[in-house]
Amino acid sequence: MSSTEPTLRPSSARRSGSPRGWAGRVAKVLGPSLLLVVFVAVWQLISSNLSEKRKIILPAPGSVFRVGFWNSSSCKVENSGKVTCEHVRSDILHALLQTTKEAAVGLLVATVIGVLVAVFMSQARWVERALFPWAVALQTIPILALVPFIQIRYGYEFKSRVIVCVIIAVFPILTNTLFGLQSADDGHHDLFTLHKGGRIRRLWKLQFPGAMPAIFTGLRISAGLSVVGAIVGEYFFRRGDPGLGHLIEGYRRMQSKFDMPSLFATVIYTCLLGVAVFVIFSLVGNLATRRWYEPAGTTRD
Repeated sequence: MSSTEPTLRPSSARRSGSPRGWAGRVAKVLGPSLLLVVFVAVWQLISSNLSEKRKIILPAPGSVFRVGFWNSSSCKVENSGKVTCEHVRSDILHALLQTTKEAAVGLLVATVIGVLVAVFMSQARWVERALFPWAVALQTIPILALVPFIQIRYGYEFKSRVIVCVIIAVFPILTNTLFGLQSADDGHHDLFTLHKGGRIRRLWKLQFPGAMPAIFTGLRISAGLSVVGAIVGEYFFRRGDPGLGHLIEGYRRMQSKFDMPSLFATVIYTCLLGVAVFVIFSLVGNLATRRWYEPAGTTRD
């Protein structure tokens, strides 16, 4: 066995069965879990020490859990003084499904647009100089300024919300893909030139494989932004099937009617959706690149 053989193995394989590797995995789960416990404990402590009037603004974690996750009834006081109760969890789950659809479609469209534009920009410097300033300008325009134009052209429903998702989520995919495509080693480019590799072959065999880590970085960022875009679109376009943004807006208007647990539960579901899509793309990215790519600064045995 040659002395150079261990260096040919992926470092992840060498660490996978080591105690240090298992300790790192436990730490990844234990650290966030402990912070969650501390956060809930502090939340409960603050809420329990508030007066009855202020508890309406900051409900206890138990009441939020019962309303949003245990399917307990949420009651609110109407203007007439009548108290009405309803099951909130079913409404939130239906809205969660609608928001997930909008975020998924928006992210898919943003990925296609971002990758295609990045490919064109990577193949010609003049294309990059012509398009990149407009991409930056689109990213900096407030969504509120674009709402009237989107509303007049596409209405209030699903398509308008998806457009908001695309506008918010496309820029990280474009910039990270462009960075990855332009980061191929000059020596590798010279090798393709030596073997008379064409532009398409160079793009497919050299630039795209090398750009995969950067592309998945952009996808992880844009996955969370697509959820934000869906919520923002629902907040502005209030017609059609209700999503989490509709519920947040509705419960915000009901602050004086003692429905804050429902608002907090909806916000928690929104956070969980964002974390879920981020974790999914992180896992997919790791599976796609773990055999040949390791981030800089990773500890080696």
